[in-house]
Amino acid sequence: MALRDLLKKVAEGSLSIDEAERQLKLLALEEIAGILRLDAGREHRKGVPEIILGEYKSVDQLEAAIRGLVESRGRAIASRLRDEHIRVLEKFKEDGYSVTLSASRRVAIVKKRDFKIIKSGGRVGIVTAGTADIPIADEVKLIVEELGCDVFMIHDIGIAGVHRALDAAKKMIEEDVDVVVAIAGMEGALPSIMASLLDVPVIGLPTSMGYGLGGGGFTALLSMLQSCSPGLLVVNIDNSVGAAIAATLIANRAAKFKRGDKT
Repeated sequence: MALRDLLKKVAEGSLSIDEAERQLKLLALEEIAGILRLDAGREHRKGVPEIILGEYKSVDQLEAAIRGLVESRGRAIASRLRDEHIRVLEKFKEDGYSVTLSASRRVAIVKKRDFKIIKSGGRVGIVTAGTADIPIADEVKLIVEELGCDVFMIHDIGIAGVHRALDAAKKMIEEDVDVVVAIAGMEGALPSIMASLLDVPVIGLPTSMGYGLGGGGFTALLSMLQSCSPGLLVVNIDNSVGAAIAATLIANRAAKFKRGDKT
């Protein structure tokens, strides 16, 4: 039973406080088929839901994990999907669920048709160095918007034309974003540039788009880690989920205090 349903039953008087307390404890973990342990209570505890890692799951395991979260929480987010996982998503569509797939076909959101996104007021900027980084940016955008934030995205502002980065920084300031995710896959300098221009946290997301010696995101990652621009945080190569969740937590917390909610 979802937290909202529990609270509704308590308010209606059909569920005692003691029983509600017991069921709240059970919300924390849910076991499926004796193999998967879904952290169904994570969103209530942490502010963001569990994200299903699809990469190493069989088709059946992925389906079970998605179904478990959708049935208990109304929504499931899955990442790093493989081509063979797509047929699972088609099955959920046939069953009447809403299914959204990122342009990269690696991140998917499955939810009940009546599931409502609660807008937090958080504002997240996303910038990419090149068009090759857009698929990763799209994954970040999909997750961040699903978790209630507004997104402001600008592409192709790599430092080969540094004036573009300056223009993008101005746009982020105008939009009053709470955090920026800066995505780059060659020399990885864009996040450092953005961190030097903005008064909000910048999350550096290296991508595996680089090539040759130091390619595959390795140079980009090391460049970001060695940055001398304070306020730059870095996630691993292609870690769109890590960047999206961190950005969401920062933006949602900022929005909470902007509206004067200190609870």
